[in-house]
Amino acid sequence: MTTVDLNADLGEWDGPGVSPVDARLLSLATSANIACGGHAGTADVMFATVSMAQECGVAIGAHPGYADREGFGRRELDLSPAEIGRQVSDQIAAMAACCRKAGARLRYVKPHGALYNRAVRDAEAARAVVDAVKAAGRLVLLCLPGSQMETQAARAGVPTAAEAFVDRGYRADGSLVPRGEPGALIEDVPAAVERALRLVTLHRLAPREGAELTIRPDSLCVHGDGAQAVPLLEAVRARFTRAGIRLAPFAP
Repeated sequence: MTTVDLNADLGEWDGPGVSPVDARLLSLATSANIACGGHAGTADVMFATVSMAQECGVAIGAHPGYADREGFGRRELDLSPAEIGRQVSDQIAAMAACCRKAGARLRYVKPHGALYNRAVRDAEAARAVVDAVKAAGRLVLLCLPGSQMETQAARAGVPTAAEAFVDRGYRADGSLVPRGEPGALIEDVPAAVERALRLVTLHRLAPREGAELTIRPDSLCVHGDGAQAVPLLEAVRARFTRAGIRLAPFAP
């Protein structure tokens, strides 16, 4: 039986507690990328989201981003690798402490926004992220296949999982279409669902231009702040169930 994970970005608000949208997403996702207070979130929101994820049996991941709340972590700040490493380490540590308090276990790390995109192509930035993950111990790095993150993680002996995006457009080289450009966001729910099914069953995806890409995802992402996040994840789950696809966390 084919198995895949569904991850969602969560905890990206100032609270209190868990947002109604996040609560619904936690009933649908199998892994939760929880903001660590850098680009979004607070200690209260982190704890509440971790606690609910634990109750729902959803795998918990740290979602560190640039410490840029004004820009929601989606602006490139040109930080040094040393500063990237410090910010990622601090945010992973904050999430790990939150998990201990909630009696939960941190399983993986997925960078957010501009940091994720930079670490896809920038070897030094990717190495800084990987070193922070490795120092935290026994965590999986969720990343774009073929990226510098994947390459640097392999060199450092850090386990990785391959991620594909249900609600984002791709360029011909396998990178994401930058937000603000045509085709960056996939907002047609039926089209996104069929795209997700092709990714999981055929490992194929049509980019914005050029030939089809081959991607073998361990996990599919739906952005929690997307306008269609809940109906999209509901529809993906329903379609996968009909297709006999099993849903389970990628991180042990």
